[in-house]
Amino acid sequence: MEWASSPIKVPVSDALFARRMDAVRVFARFQHALDPHTQVPPERIRRRRYQPKEPNVFDEAQVVALLTAADTLTPRFRAATWRTLIGLLSATGMRPGEACRLVLDDLDLVTGLVRVVDTKFGKSRLVFLHPSTVTVLGHYLKVRADRVGSTAEACPTLFVNSRGGALDPDRLGVTFKQIVAAAGVPIRPGRRPPRLYDLRHTFAVTTMLTWYREGRDVQEAMPLLTTWLGHADPASTYWYLHAVPELLAHATDRLESRAAAATTEPTS
Repeated sequence: MEWASSPIKVPVSDALFARRMDAVRVFARFQHALDPHTQVPPERIRRRRYQPKEPNVFDEAQVVALLTAADTLTPRFRAATWRTLIGLLSATGMRPGEACRLVLDDLDLVTGLVRVVDTKFGKSRLVFLHPSTVTVLGHYLKVRADRVGSTAEACPTLFVNSRGGALDPDRLGVTFKQIVAAAGVPIRPGRRPPRLYDLRHTFAVTTMLTWYREGRDVQEAMPLLTTWLGHADPASTYWYLHAVPELLAHATDRLESRAAAATTEPTS
């Protein structure tokens, strides 16, 4: 504790003190294996590890409200861009940054495919589109062509701002906050304010809940969702089981049902 709180060249901030305590815990656990009398500092003392908050998951009515609120933006082309962006994120679970970086050549409305290229962790993937999503994107392309032209030379990105340039992923939050307020989506206690990224959370959670309700083997299907979302490994997808109470309840019920069935099976 004295070492962790002692200054070296800089003042000891809460974050620095917490990092030092983490280092002490790692060493103390190693030493404890050699000498059981070694004290391991309890986790409650300045724990640094990030504790993710429960994500915001929108219900169907809230998604519709967000789409309706996007229609109130001005000018009209901005409204069309945002309504299409929110719809695409809701239907595919893409990261907002991925959608902003899509270029016209990444979109194939004939086959209903979107190619997400060289995104997070250097991964690329194909995303399949529902026919209704294809229809909406087709309409947006016509509106977009009237605004900036249909050639990639004018602006290569799929989504275009009111000035004819690409959407800036770092500035999406300002407009989405305005849309959330117009839609009347509440900010729940203990959670961060709704973000555009929450549409990705919504897609993942809704997919898993649907699988549980349909009686599917979620463990077997999970790699499909991991690939679809572009996660580096299934652990990133399994995080939703712990972050969303309803998902954890379904998983627990499934596990208990299987355990009960196993105990009642006749022995040979």
